[in-house]
Amino acid sequence: MSDAALPGARIALVGNPNSGKTALFNALTGSRQKVANYAGVTVERKEGQVATAAGRTLSVLDLPGTYSLRARSPDEVVTRDAVLGKLAGETAPDVLVCVADATNLRLVLRLILELKAVGRPMVLALNMYDIAQRQGLRIDLEGLSRDLGCPIVTTVATRKRGIDDLVAQVESQIAAGAINPDSTWREPDAGQIRDAHREAQRILKANVRAPERPDTFTGKVDTVLLHPVAGLAILFALLFVMFQAVFTWSKAAGDLMTDGFTGLGGFVAAHLPAGMLTSFLTDGVISGVGSVIVFLPQILVLFFFIILLEDFGYMARAAFLMDRIMGGAGLHGRAFIPLLSSFACAIPGIMSTRVIDNKRDRLTTIMVAPLMTCSARIPVYTLIISAFIPNRQVLGVLSLPGLVMFGLYAAGIISALGVSFITRRLFWRGAVEPFLMELPAYKLPDPVNVLRSLFLRGKIFITRAGTIIFPMMILVWFLSSFPGAPAGATDPAINYSLAGRIGHLLQPALAPIGFNWQMTIALIPGFAAREVAVAALGTVYAIGNADAAPGALATTLQHHWSIATGLAFLAWYVFAPQCASTIGVVKRETNSWLWPAVMLVYMTALAYIAALLVYQVARASGLG
Repeated sequence: MSDAALPGARIALVGNPNSGKTALFNALTGSRQKVANYAGVTVERKEGQVATAAGRTLSVLDLPGTYSLRARSPDEVVTRDAVLGKLAGETAPDVLVCVADATNLRLVLRLILELKAVGRPMVLALNMYDIAQRQGLRIDLEGLSRDLGCPIVTTVATRKRGIDDLVAQVESQIAAGAINPDSTWREPDAGQIRDAHREAQRILKANVRAPERPDTFTGKVDTVLLHPVAGLAILFALLFVMFQAVFTWSKAAGDLMTDGFTGLGGFVAAHLPAGMLTSFLTDGVISGVGSVIVFLPQILVLFFFIILLEDFGYMARAAFLMDRIMGGAGLHGRAFIPLLSSFACAIPGIMSTRVIDNKRDRLTTIMVAPLMTCSARIPVYTLIISAFIPNRQVLGVLSLPGLVMFGLYAAGIISALGVSFITRRLFWRGAVEPFLMELPAYKLPDPVNVLRSLFLRGKIFITRAGTIIFPMMILVWFLSSFPGAPAGATDPAINYSLAGRIGHLLQPALAPIGFNWQMTIALIPGFAAREVAVAALGTVYAIGNADAAPGALATTLQHHWSIATGLAFLAWYVFAPQCASTIGVVKRETNSWLWPAVMLVYMTALAYIAALLVYQVARASGLG
């Protein structure tokens, strides 16, 4: 058999969080990778390819970080099932590559022992080995390999050092054919866990010596960043700068995209005859979908900060700093990570509450996670702020729109803490369990990894626009266009459409909070995904107003809404009822329709009350 005919193989990267596993995956696969979701869950699935010197093609699977095969979170469940070959539609990996932070082997040794018990060929990649050498950390590689029963390769993933050696060692394991999976693997009991812990400590003591030049940089920085007063001040300052940047950094790109969609709509209208096709393209596609796509720069800026802080190692410190505040509100310390995840999307945030053992603590976190300002709210916030909040400086250096955005995020956080406090004090009294978390060493983010992660986030947003927003806009356009206006009608045609009739029917219930019938229409498809409300407004106003320029929705709203109405709409979306997919995830996680119903009722009530107060106060202040 020639080298070119060698059969392919699958390898899986397994390791603790913050071990540089994803950086190693990127170094192995480069641009030859794709991202999807595992079947039935929202956990990301990253797979790429690498060619060996012998001509074999390896499929590389980057598994979510875990400390143990005793899975607690959705990510850890996926990792465990992938290692054991139990994922639906997935074949078991031929070789496991355990990625370890060479400067912190204490926790990963227990994971390695669990992986060895599975019985699959394994290679240990000691990553960040340059930092270990710089610190003077002495590791007996031969002794460690002998005690663990697997080959060891030292790597520096961010500089692609050791990659060829790792691939060669994996190839050697495949060629040896030493696959002996233990189909009888069971989750270890308490006694076995203690035995594994003692064995890991023995191996660590026998093969690793304390560093001659310990990492004093991390310690020095932590004395400031983890200070109970200065640390919190720095954390809030970072969040403040982040939300300022969402507006100031993205303004030029957002304006350019808005002008582009406006020009595209004008071009289509000028070169196609008037009719249903032109209306569909300009009012449904360009004004609808385009009104959401223009907010891509703001979302990328937000994720840029999140990715940087996570790669730097600051997110774990933020969790530590927030533990005391969250504990005072009745939230478990482990709730910080789910709540932090909910800033991107409430779905993974809710699913990651599985790491909380206590049922009441877990339910409390599930119920308040949707109050975090997810990325789907950004288009709504940005649209209304740009329409009704003047773009001027405060104190000479601060952006007023950025201050308002920061206030909206803060309102979500404060409301989540308030709901949690009330829930724990009135319904679920009891002590909150202590919070333990491993703090990783600080490291400089790899620019290539940051850009790649940013690209993937942008791709996910665009895909969401294509798969969710576009079909919804077709529906909204149809409802807004049919039936047409009768002969001799003087009102805009949309008033006679199905959407117009629905909006006028429901509008009296929302009149006390200042919502008109167009806003009522937007709330309905917004239940599928919050950002769809923006696209729905773009479609409805484009059809109802022939002079409305595609891509200039903010200007259109200025002419149709009062400031009080705009502020009430913002208040509504701070507490807006969750999208349908989140409701479904809550049902699946709680195995009951009771808690999704409670969430829907209490969030709708909060949204209505908040919008009512804001609207009435704004009108009383002369902004109506």
